[in-house]
Amino acid sequence: MALISTSVVVRTPATSANLGPGFDTFGLALARYDHVEARVTGSGVVVEVSGEGAGELPGDETHLVARAMAAAFDLLGEVPDGLLLRCANDIPQARGLGSSSAAIVGGILAARALTVDGAAKLDDAAVLALASELEGHPDNVAPCLLGGFTIAYEENGVGRAVRLTPSPEIVPVAYVPAERGLTAHARAALPRDVPHADAAFNAARAALLVHALTADPDLLLSATEDRLHQQYRAAEMRQSADLVADLRRAGIPAVVSGAGPTVLALLRDSGSGLPAAPDFGPEWRVWQLRVDATGASTAQGTIGHAERDPVAAGRES
Repeated sequence: MALISTSVVVRTPATSANLGPGFDTFGLALARYDHVEARVTGSGVVVEVSGEGAGELPGDETHLVARAMAAAFDLLGEVPDGLLLRCANDIPQARGLGSSSAAIVGGILAARALTVDGAAKLDDAAVLALASELEGHPDNVAPCLLGGFTIAYEENGVGRAVRLTPSPEIVPVAYVPAERGLTAHARAALPRDVPHADAAFNAARAALLVHALTADPDLLLSATEDRLHQQYRAAEMRQSADLVADLRRAGIPAVVSGAGPTVLALLRDSGSGLPAAPDFGPEWRVWQLRVDATGASTAQGTIGHAERDPVAAGRES
């Protein structure tokens, strides 16, 4: 088989989807990471998890990283006898920060990195398409793979995306609660139909948000307004909805991150210093982050001792 015998490490960033009006479309890569170390072994699949999800996530082939690797190996035409996976997670589970997308992208890229000429057999477009299929939609997997600010869409049922560079003045701040959320529950709260006026409102705000994120952060408060999903989900995550409202009343652009319940605030560092993120009590972990500019990356070696490959997710850096 055309598989390498050494370990590979994949680093995948957290992500925030929707960003207010860009429902199922917009995504932002955040500088908080999961790491997957993968090595081919003689038999069986063993997954060791540390950090977020330790003691909860499965330790066998049913782990999401292992399932994503199996799907990628199928496309690559390889069947390893066994795998040892070590997952060191800093992205919290079920909080709206893209933990499942990080696992899926990490698994696909690990399989590709373990395959001789894997990048030639499975390019980034194919990785994005497979990750979108496994996740069900491309809004989180796109920024995880590509970094920066992404606009994801489907064409003939295939996930695609374009990447834009956000303004360097934008500083994401995540308010992460102890409680968890489920995407299925959040989607179940959405109505089948919405008023035409609300759809038109969101189309305008989504277009404005592209400009605000990339060129004019002064417009972020208006540009992050939404009428398609957050108001319908508020009853499911009242604490998050109240925090979004409190931040916005203070003039801070804030949205529910993905399906929640994490809240994402977009502060601005215009060179005169970053304003302090408001404190809303011990029930919120507050993380001041950076936008991840490069997306997922692969390396040879082990976690903590990897030699970085100059190819990030298959692209020349």
